[in-house]
Amino acid sequence: MKNSFIIIILIIILILAISVIPENPFYNIFSWPILSAVIIGLIMLTFFWKFEKKEMNSKEVPLISTMATLAAISRIPFAALMSVQPTTFIVMITGYVFGMQIGFMVGAVAALVSNFFLGQGPWTPWQMFCWGLCGVLAAILGKRKREFNLKQFAVLSGICGYLFGWIMNIWHWIGFVYPLTLKTFISTYIASIPFDTLHAVGNVIFSILFGKSFYYILTRFKKRIC
Repeated sequence: MKNSFIIIILIIILILAISVIPENPFYNIFSWPILSAVIIGLIMLTFFWKFEKKEMNSKEVPLISTMATLAAISRIPFAALMSVQPTTFIVMITGYVFGMQIGFMVGAVAALVSNFFLGQGPWTPWQMFCWGLCGVLAAILGKRKREFNLKQFAVLSGICGYLFGWIMNIWHWIGFVYPLTLKTFISTYIASIPFDTLHAVGNVIFSILFGKSFYYILTRFKKRIC
């Protein structure tokens, strides 16, 4: 089961890689926006499946629900401010304290829930993946630290602001740009720099303002449920 699971993941990654090659010969055969959303959706399902198989503390489910809801709701009031929202910060600080699986789940669920208010679409699985990835990266950083390192966390949050945008650019490029060439690929990324920068700067500001407070609150809660 585990080997077949890995093979499926590798096939999904291979198909995704082929789908974003500039001037690929399959562009007129497949609908790449839909196909890419399906691929990302399958990746998401594998993470959820792995999470389902994990032995969980009875208090972890309410934790995920609470943090995902907080991350989702906090995104809505900032919808008018392009790319600026505290969702990424909340997902990352959760992953930093509670680890990869919870960090990923909070990010994925936050994207899904918030889009019920802001609009669902083929982009939703991409956002779920991106925010989940932010939670995983923060968890990797947190695993190596015994104490909260605000400077490193803020730097990583800024990097994740750009990383989120770079991954979402793939969806934008294959979904809204024609033809799929190296020139349009580069142009898409250049055009996104202001928005990605706003996202990154917003993440750093939220980290500086609320990072330590969230860390100590979540750490105390973690001690109670462990």
